[in-house]
Amino acid sequence: MMLGGANLTLAGRLADVSVTLNPCEMTVICGPNGAGKSSLLGALAGLVMPDRGSVSLQDAPLRRMAATARAQAIGYLPQSAEVAWDVTVETLAALGRLPWRSGAAADAAAVQAALTALQLEPLRSRPLSQLSGGERARALLARVLAGEPRWLLADEPLANLDLAHQLALLGQLRALARDRGLGVVLVLHDLAQAMNFADRVLVLDRGALVADGSPEAVLTEQLIGAVWGVPARWLGEPGARALLPGCVTSGRGP
Repeated sequence: MMLGGANLTLAGRLADVSVTLNPCEMTVICGPNGAGKSSLLGALAGLVMPDRGSVSLQDAPLRRMAATARAQAIGYLPQSAEVAWDVTVETLAALGRLPWRSGAAADAAAVQAALTALQLEPLRSRPLSQLSGGERARALLARVLAGEPRWLLADEPLANLDLAHQLALLGQLRALARDRGLGVVLVLHDLAQAMNFADRVLVLDRGALVADGSPEAVLTEQLIGAVWGVPARWLGEPGARALLPGCVTSGRGP
């Protein structure tokens, strides 16, 4: 089931971006601040209406889909997710089941799977007010996973996570793509994480799509210098690459 946007234009944010995303892949959207990454992700989720162009899921325009059907198909985690009530981790995850009417047993199994995947089982009865920033971030993602979407779109999901949980989460998301057939689309600032974990990388600059392909083909030292204005050098072996940056040359940084 393909998810794609054709000729997406948002005034001041996106300029004629066209992309078709594939299931079973983890796609990472990268770019400097203000490049249009969050705008593209919001448009693909059907939450931002483009001034021109359209977004479709398996050739069906998102704008014509019922809200429930869209929520079942696409799980979206924004950069700054707010929760109005101080509910427990388990209750928050269970909110991801709202688009479904599959019965208590199926709902409980989906919630349990999400809590287990994100290592939240010991915290299931803890209120959100008693969580650390990283624990809260994982609880919010559990809500999305519990909805069992076919597409998982997340804007900076690694924010507030320590290195161990960043690596664990990226591994889990890649497994969801490769083993369960999900389409996973992430906005990331960390180019090394994109290089090591992504199947595909999209690079935006000033609202335009300037590169699209495998991380090795896209995240070259030349492109990083041109887009981020930072001379950089890759170190290490494939799958464990590290980026050694030089001095900022343009005043624009990641």
